Amino acid sequence: MPPRSHRTSRDAQRERTQARILAAARRLFASAGYDRTTVRAIAREAGSDPGLVIRYFGSKEQLFARAAELPPDDRLEGEPARIAEQMLASLQAKLTSDAAGSVAVLRSMLTHPDAEREVRQALADQQRAGAAALGSPDAALRIGLVGVLVLGVVLGRDLLELDGLRDAPPEQVVALLRPAIHALTYGGAEPGPRGS
Repeated sequence: MPPRSHRTSRDAQRERTQARILAAARRLFASAGYDRTTVRAIAREAGSDPGLVIRYFGSKEQLFARAAELPPDDRLEGEPARIAEQMLASLQAKLTSDAAGSVAVLRSMLTHPDAEREVRQALADQQRAGAAALGSPDAALRIGLVGVLVLGVVLGRDLLELDGLRDAPPEQVVALLRPAIHALTYGGAEPGPRGS
């Protein structure tokens, strides 16, 4: 059995290679879309070998699924005003993170059925959890409206690169959206205990 430090360095090297491949895949899926991105191009971009791409990720489809994973939102809980602030914090995190993963998801969901299903399922799960946390009779509609607002902001900023939105500081975007998110979350009225 190899010494522990040798295994650790091989493990670290494998993790670095996987991270390079994943970063390259995100860049290429974002710029070229799913259909025009090849395993060979990803390997070349990562400074790796196509065999390693398959060894570490299984297939192009599995690599895309990893590259396009939506980070789970933190669990929403508390009173409606707190839930609104949690959603705003999640939006700010999305706007300050590397956009390549989101762009890959957004671009590919328009042309690739698996990507569309994956995004739809992830969003549906997030919306169900958000509606359960909000707990009002129209919670599903309210959370759905917040979801499409956030999706529109991310789409406009990262995929369409709309003037003004593309270069706006995330803090400014969140500050401008704060009243709308609060209004959608609890109707603009002073938030009270659930069900009141």
